[in-house]
Amino acid sequence: MVYGLPVLFTLFVWWFSTGVILYLDGLPRATFKWSLAGATVVLAAALYGLGASSTDATVAGAYVAFTSSVLIWGWLEMSFLMGFITGPWRAACPAGVRGWTRFRYALRTILHHELALIVAAIVVFALTRDGANQVGMWTFVILWAMRQSAKLNVFLGVRNLSEEFLPVHLRYLETFFARKAMNPLWPVTSAAATVVAAWLWQRAGASDAAAFDATGYTFLATLLTLAVVEHLFMVLPLPATALWNWGLRSHKDSATQRMSATTELAALKEPLRVTPRA
Repeated sequence: MVYGLPVLFTLFVWWFSTGVILYLDGLPRATFKWSLAGATVVLAAALYGLGASSTDATVAGAYVAFTSSVLIWGWLEMSFLMGFITGPWRAACPAGVRGWTRFRYALRTILHHELALIVAAIVVFALTRDGANQVGMWTFVILWAMRQSAKLNVFLGVRNLSEEFLPVHLRYLETFFARKAMNPLWPVTSAAATVVAAWLWQRAGASDAAAFDATGYTFLATLLTLAVVEHLFMVLPLPATALWNWGLRSHKDSATQRMSATTELAALKEPLRVTPRA
């Protein structure tokens, strides 16, 4: 029970929260302000829960801290995928740009989101820094580190880009992705994450681990293992989207929306009249 329940809970939260966000960002844009308003109420509760649980080194405290951190992360994901916090460049990659110039354009598409992540990280650290329960803080660190790795890997090139997850209004981001069998960064980040996950599992299963420590480390180990699996999906010829077909249903409900997305993407791939800076 000490290990089984945290594993199942993490699997459910990972699967369900991803599907809910995908479903909401596929709805008509008029609904976004209401969805984010509701998520902001949840965010406020999560911030309170994270701060309150930071001094609660019990199994219940570990559950609250982990869940609170995931909910905070969910707000950040929603604010990005719904187009509220993205970046100053909201167009396709200019034709012909390469190397660092392409990277700078890509960074500008998500710059405000990246700044929001930094602010959120500071808040999470401030709420937990003096507490005995650091599960929430390390949950946020894992989510941030592995998402950064995922962004860099799809930019550099992987087999499966999961572009189906992008809502229509962010389809221009696809022009910054590269499709390759693999890139040099992928084995480095995947191997590093695997080593850390193995260490976390070892700590969770230590014979002298108290119930709180075993629960907390199991949360972190399971979450990081799932991130490693997501990285494997990037390079294996296996579709990851099947897990969230129910969440992607809102992306596919309207034939008109699909046709509009295709037309928009084709237009985005037309050469832009932008003079790249060296």
